[in-house]
Amino acid sequence: MRYGVIGTGAIGGYYGSKLIQTGKEVHFLFHSDYDDVKEHGLQVDSCDGNFHLTHVNAYRNTTDMPKCDVVLVALKTVNNYLLKELLPPLLKEDTLVVLLQNGIGVEEDVQKMFPTTQLAAGIAIICCAKTEPGKVNHQRYGDINIGNYSCKQQEKVNAMIGDFREAGVNANEMEYHEARWKKALFNMTFNGMTVALNTHTNALLKNPSTLQLIKDQMMEVIEAAHACGVDIDEAYADNIIYNTLHMAPYSTSMKLDYDFKRPMEIYYLYTKPIEIARKAGYSMKKLEMLEAILKFLEETRK
Repeated sequence: MRYGVIGTGAIGGYYGSKLIQTGKEVHFLFHSDYDDVKEHGLQVDSCDGNFHLTHVNAYRNTTDMPKCDVVLVALKTVNNYLLKELLPPLLKEDTLVVLLQNGIGVEEDVQKMFPTTQLAAGIAIICCAKTEPGKVNHQRYGDINIGNYSCKQQEKVNAMIGDFREAGVNANEMEYHEARWKKALFNMTFNGMTVALNTHTNALLKNPSTLQLIKDQMMEVIEAAHACGVDIDEAYADNIIYNTLHMAPYSTSMKLDYDFKRPMEIYYLYTKPIEIARKAGYSMKKLEMLEAILKFLEETRK
């Protein structure tokens, strides 16, 4: 299958590069990194072994890219308004669009923009960042869970998962809502808290007060998921805390966005899931407070 990547930052760069390593045809849309990648290629510094791609199918505009069987969208959700322009040149009648994005409710809104397009959620369980042009720093993990949102061609989902596995990525299909709410356990706690307290994940967990607050927030996510008909066990949250505590100090994607003065993904990480939970009859009180703090920081920073 032919793959396209929109938003070639850390996530899109990593997974797209892994596919290339096993001979898959991948076409990347770049913004600020285009000139650097055309001249020097794409470098992945990975805990699993570094590698360099000398030749990369790099583009400035999707109008110059070929139509694809699968499009991996790794844009920040604050830029999803660009999809109306970026996606159509890549779409065939049966193209599968995989949203490698954080948050809850993303697919619902993108489906409104493209009513007939097949969508799936791509839940990346990975620690990686891009802090230099054309260079991805992969620190830990790398799994991906696929939640089928509206794809009627199950064989295409299966083929994509097979391609990822062939590339050394532990890819699995998970029920859509379960996949999104399980990722929210990490996103809704650590992303906002690292920004609000200007710290890293390990410091939050080593302090008894903030550790308890993290646990309380995770329980709110679990109760919200239950209200929405998604069963998540408390042990899953304990596992996230354990794994996060035993990895190197980590700056979340939202912390990096805040530090580099980029817009934070508050809407899909906080506002939308809080609204969905409230409609289902559950109020996420502590996370509502965190959302308010993040909005204040976003609106008042210079």
